[in-house]
Amino acid sequence: MINREWHLLSRPAGWPKPEDFALVETEVEQPGPGQVLVRNQYLSVDPYMRGRMSAAKSYVAPYELGEPMQGGAVGEVVASNAEGFAVGDHVLHFLGWREYAVVAAKQAVKVDPEAAPLSTYLGALGMTGLTAYAGLLRVGAFKEGDAVFVSGAAGAVGSQVGQIAKLKGASRVIGSAGSDEKVKLLVEEYGFDAAFNYKNGPVWEQLKEAAPDGIDVYFDNVGGEHLEAAIGALNLRGRVVICGMISQYNATEPTPGPRNMVKILQNRLRVEGVLVGDHYDLQSEFVQEVGPWIRSGEMKYRETVVEGIENNLEAFLGVLRGDNTGKMIVKL
Repeated sequence: MINREWHLLSRPAGWPKPEDFALVETEVEQPGPGQVLVRNQYLSVDPYMRGRMSAAKSYVAPYELGEPMQGGAVGEVVASNAEGFAVGDHVLHFLGWREYAVVAAKQAVKVDPEAAPLSTYLGALGMTGLTAYAGLLRVGAFKEGDAVFVSGAAGAVGSQVGQIAKLKGASRVIGSAGSDEKVKLLVEEYGFDAAFNYKNGPVWEQLKEAAPDGIDVYFDNVGGEHLEAAIGALNLRGRVVICGMISQYNATEPTPGPRNMVKILQNRLRVEGVLVGDHYDLQSEFVQEVGPWIRSGEMKYRETVVEGIENNLEAFLGVLRGDNTGKMIVKL
């Protein structure tokens, strides 16, 4: 059998270009001891992958040039050489960007397609959902009555942050997005109290109008102008959760930081980053609490689905452009 997989050929300078990548044909390998062969059905593309294309030291190892890229994937076991895994089982693993993957059993997690659609294990019930849950509740120390501002709020993480805050008793939830259509979605479907299109005017101005009494928690997916505006709007002992800075991922020069950092001192603010890998101890609690919300319809989720391994790169670039509403998924 032939396998198709994406390789990184060169490290992008600025915006990634198609010539930085190649879709390569290889032979499908058979699993060795303790391994399973998985036919991937859904692949995840996420903003953090842009950082892995750089050789700069970071919290996760960079992609190797000329080697298959990696990412979240859900698929069906088609051959097993591992105890506890049978042909027909469905598993979550991190050898995406390819059609078939030989996965060590210890790095595969069984998932139940009857309990929830397979694609949700990459989004609403997967890494992005846990990021939202842990980021807001543990890192952001959210408490009932807090006012919460989320940037990139129509994305996979941001949309869940806002809904969790509402379900947990936030006094007000505000979101920003990059189109009027997404703003409408935030208010009418996800239940945000207010939302604005950051392209329609200065962020600080629109945030002040949406949150006249200030905010207590800022969940940052964007950085830049959004972060500066949020620092200015945070109340005494407010918290900033740094989840992503998509506005800076393709910058070729260092970007200026917020000009109002003195507010961190004056208002005794706390700024902390969130990486989902630090919070997998919350996984079972997360699924137990969020799973019923999704099944009951109390929590809504959207997916932007792109078909075909050949379109995996375009789907990833679409995430960087903000083309997606909710989780970007590639269906094979």
